[in-house]
Amino acid sequence: MAKEISKKVKLQIPAGKANPAPPVGTVLGPAGINLQEFCTKFNEATKDKMGDVLPVEITIYDDRSFDFVVKTPPTPFLIKKYAHIQLGSTKGSTETVATLTKAQIREIAEIKTPDLNAYTIEEAIKTVEGTARNMGIKIVE
Repeated sequence: MAKEISKKVKLQIPAGKANPAPPVGTVLGPAGINLQEFCTKFNEATKDKMGDVLPVEITIYDDRSFDFVVKTPPTPFLIKKYAHIQLGSTKGSTETVATLTKAQIREIAEIKTPDLNAYTIEEAIKTVEGTARNMGIKIVE
């Protein structure tokens, strides 16, 4: 018989740095799962992506066991990483804070393709370009 799902939780945690303190502990503690076990498994699964912020989807079952799926880093995080900036524009697309090349946009789109609602890489590139423009990033050839 399949396990009954009691709860699904989504968090964004820095890779390899999960610990039972907030925000992980405050969200998962009331669910009754073993926090140290989750942190150990998450850190082990993400140690090769150190420095990235990773969304994780945790499925908690009635017997207090759990599974989790680690997603690709958020698009704005990747754009800021590639553009070497801390923040995007506060005025949206009217203010330019950095530039990215089409090749860098393509790299970001290839990383994000598994988690985007895009069927082709061209559609993924358009999605990433739109996010970059709204962050004040100029796209050059």
